[in-house]
Amino acid sequence: MDQAPSVILGLCSYTHDSAAALLVDGQLVGFVEEERLSQKKHTKDYPRHAVEWLLGEAGLSATDVDVVAYNFRPARYLLESPAALRLALSPTTRDRAVPRARGFAKVAMRTQLRVRDLGRRFPAARVSPVLHHRAHQLTAFAASGWNESAVLVVDSLGERQTTTIAHGHDTLRPRTRTLETINDPASLGYVYGAVTEHLGWRRGDEEGTLMALAALGNPGRFRELFARAVRVTPTGFTVDPLYFPPRVLTSGYPRTARRFIDATCPKRHPSEPLRDVHRDLAAALQERTEQVMLHLARRARTVTGSRRLCVGGGVATNCVSIGRIIEAGVFDEVFVPPAPGDAGTAIGAAIAVHHDSRAPQPMSGVTRACYLGPSFQGTSLDLTPWPGLQEKALGAEAAEFLAEQLASGLVVGLFQGRVEAGPRALGNRSILASPREPGVIERLNATVKFREPFRPFAPMVLAERASEFFTLGQEAPYMSMASGVTDKARELVPAIVHANGTSRLQTVTHAQNPFIHEVLSAFARRTGIPVLINTSLNVMGKPICGTPEMALDCLANSGLDALLLEGRWITK
Repeated sequence: MDQAPSVILGLCSYTHDSAAALLVDGQLVGFVEEERLSQKKHTKDYPRHAVEWLLGEAGLSATDVDVVAYNFRPARYLLESPAALRLALSPTTRDRAVPRARGFAKVAMRTQLRVRDLGRRFPAARVSPVLHHRAHQLTAFAASGWNESAVLVVDSLGERQTTTIAHGHDTLRPRTRTLETINDPASLGYVYGAVTEHLGWRRGDEEGTLMALAALGNPGRFRELFARAVRVTPTGFTVDPLYFPPRVLTSGYPRTARRFIDATCPKRHPSEPLRDVHRDLAAALQERTEQVMLHLARRARTVTGSRRLCVGGGVATNCVSIGRIIEAGVFDEVFVPPAPGDAGTAIGAAIAVHHDSRAPQPMSGVTRACYLGPSFQGTSLDLTPWPGLQEKALGAEAAEFLAEQLASGLVVGLFQGRVEAGPRALGNRSILASPREPGVIERLNATVKFREPFRPFAPMVLAERASEFFTLGQEAPYMSMASGVTDKARELVPAIVHANGTSRLQTVTHAQNPFIHEVLSAFARRTGIPVLINTSLNVMGKPICGTPEMALDCLANSGLDALLLEGRWITK
């Protein structure tokens, strides 16, 4: 029998949100998204910087890699080509049948070429393609630390699959068994992306903007339309091609049909002012998304019998939907990993290979871990490229000093420790501000983040005092769940309450992030409030700052008052 691989490199590459993860003898060495190091947001490039950092961290070279785990299986795309030809039987979808079949076949070949490219980069390694949804499932379940749970993955497309319900087992050797599958063209992620694009935002990037806008609209205006367009079935849902034509994996094929446009509004240009019809359309889409996600969660409860749920895939970043599932009480607890989207599948793909190889070592380093990327502690700092910036070193009093500055009204960038996994800043690459400061939301949107004025800002709160301000009833360590708020929150920190009455909170324990816990505690001693505004250390259109240079650029080119970078207080 061949020896089990000891070095497994998991990759998400060539599509979007490139990332890499490294397992050595079952231990997760680290994980990082390429954009945090390359400064190219949502990059699809081979994650060169991420791989170099991981191998250097482990003291290895490319020739030491035993297996490269890739997050797609090329052959699975081919199964859709004959199925696509059946669309020719309906006059509604006839014109898409052949292009769809051809597109899936082309992507299958393209993915196989990508697998070969990885083989050339690692000539001593075996390249192992992993089913995309399986990678999502394992990313979510392994991070939960639970011995068993239901696992729901909802995204736009993974080979053919768009939705899977699985049962996860075993903490030390995590595995999942898929019980039910929904294939494309029934895709909730596809529909959400189509409407995002129709309303003038970038599909695959700005769906969160649409979710925020939804709180300002009236869903009743288009409620019946979405009930027809996305129909719930006993085991899942379907998408009506009269409103959203089947996907063609080639450019030039619109995702919204003439019937949808006639019943709603013309496509909005990004520079066009927002009107009520745009807000109402976003609200109806969001409402239907929440309804379908809750229906799928109930289905997962039925088919698995589990009292716990892990959720993964791109649609899992829809924090309001996750909050609705929690509020419904279908499960005792719901978990979303820090990187539920495609980037995180680099971890899941590596776990899949580790499990399939029957390696003797149990998994470690994944459970409840979110600070997985590079750290720059002890790195020398040269401020010469940023004239006008000045620094002073802070000692053991850094947390107290930062809390004092925040309480006085400053907006401060924070760069400390290892880079967070996933799309949310969790205190290591954050912008912090006091929720008590008048006009703080307007200031952050206009002069710091440079984004739409209706976008809300998320709070971080001491976990032990969360129930005073939020009604979620469980921990939310990765800012992936929207919670209702208490009267105390509305009275004392209205800045963190969105128009729909929710907040996308992050609960912070001392074990998770000692420094942030200390800052929150110090801020509470000064103000009586254990809550801070927390948004990512970046400006609109740029990735979260993964390196000191990126953070200094952010300070120099935004309305930030100061940056606390590894114990150094930097001001303009």
